[in-house]
Amino acid sequence: MSQTPTVVLHGFTGSAIAMVPLTARLPEPVLALDLPGHGSGPISDDPADYTMAAAVAGVVSATAHLERFSLVGYSMGGRVALHVALAHPERVATLALIGARAGIDDSAERAERIAADEALADRIESEGIDWFADYWADQPLFATQRTRLSADQQAEIRAQRLACNPQGLAHSLRGVGAGAVDPIGRRLSELSMPCTLIAGSDDTKFAAIAQQMAAAIPQATVCMIPGAGHAAHLEAPDATADAVIQCVSS
Repeated sequence: MSQTPTVVLHGFTGSAIAMVPLTARLPEPVLALDLPGHGSGPISDDPADYTMAAAVAGVVSATAHLERFSLVGYSMGGRVALHVALAHPERVATLALIGARAGIDDSAERAERIAADEALADRIESEGIDWFADYWADQPLFATQRTRLSADQQAEIRAQRLACNPQGLAHSLRGVGAGAVDPIGRRLSELSMPCTLIAGSDDTKFAAIAQQMAAAIPQATVCMIPGAGHAAHLEAPDATADAVIQCVSS
């Protein structure tokens, strides 16, 4: 019996290349995609190209040759993966989410996040990618990387961020940021495929979110990756890949 293809979606500032520490450990066939505003593709000036609907349509188009596939998403990519799975459940055989959430339900928190992302998008456009690469690396969410990843690994991540198009990142924040998209927590019970919610044990915020989401998803399993932060696939790639493989094999 042939292996079901696995489709992998990266996080904000990432790309298909950024997911190699994970994709290189998964059984073939694997298809890693670039989301709108990321990777080497052209950058559009049309805001409609950076909505969640556009991101979902892009995944659907890129996988048109696949009847069914397992879907893996990290952080922002996990948010997109959830929307793909809800819109096209007949196509998604299994779903694995790494450090992801279903959106922000609280309206005040959402408004605050939208304002913060808009302000950050403006700064990316005005101050450029060098400023942003340093700013983003200093986020508390990635603090564990500064002690657990080698200097070479950190330099590679920085180089990947420097290769991003600042306009593309700004558009992505405004269109598919955590506050910009409609929260779908109330729809998690509609997910009919096996789901694995993966979080680094040291990423306390998203570890708690994984547990909350799992309570609402009928066929959900939570997998905590010991000694890892938000980007578990970078800090503990073997353990994260094992969790994904177990999911896609279910």
